[in-house]
Amino acid sequence: MIDPNTEFPAPSNDPAWRSRWDVATIDWTPAYRVIPTRFPAVNLFDRVASPDDFDALYALEAMTNDRLRTEVGELDLVPHDERRFGPGWGPIMAAFTHLNPLGSRFSDGTYGVFYCAMSRATAIAETRYHTGNFLAATHEAPTRQQMRLYTVIAQGDVMDLRGDAALRDPDVLSPTDYLAGQRTGRAARTAGAPGIAYPSVRDAQGGECLAAFKTTLLRDCRHAAYLEYNWNGNTVDMVFELNQVG
Repeated sequence: MIDPNTEFPAPSNDPAWRSRWDVATIDWTPAYRVIPTRFPAVNLFDRVASPDDFDALYALEAMTNDRLRTEVGELDLVPHDERRFGPGWGPIMAAFTHLNPLGSRFSDGTYGVFYCAMSRATAIAETRYHTGNFLAATHEAPTRQQMRLYTVIAQGDVMDLRGDAALRDPDVLSPTDYLAGQRTGRAARTAGAPGIAYPSVRDAQGGECLAAFKTTLLRDCRHAAYLEYNWNGNTVDMVFELNQVG
């Protein structure tokens, strides 16, 4: 794991990244994302309409409101020109302002990434795996983990790892070792690539995923369904969708 205090170059806006890797235009309308329900469905980014409104409200409340500071996260991680406000932006901004210190496939834990999938089934397969790993690591007794499914619009040009020729280092898609993927993610982000499209490692049916480094690829992230992942003490063996009947 890279020391989170290490300073790295800021992401570039130079389009030269296009000459270094294969590029594709994605138009996933919608894409899908699943997160635990412990994260708020609506946050401050959804509730304000402009940067001025956000700054005024945050300045008024943040000094005494611990919950608000936790909700917003580390806003300095998002460049000013990539900050977005209004309905549908909260879950997107949260992915960039709340870091996973353990890192992820394309982040070493020093910057945020918004992960989503082209299909609902792929989003569930990816998060089913990671939820099972977390519950196993914490030795949880059988339980049900509540999750929230979102839809999101994902459009734009991205680095493309979905073809065999594009995948110069197969370790980037290792099922268990993220070091090569983190190197690739940092290089792409620093060069200015807004995201990476890549084949799902968890969906046996050949799903596709997106790791977005910039909010500019995304918009209109909306709650779509409540899910429950059934943990039997060893694995997530079933996934349920919860429907209101009365």
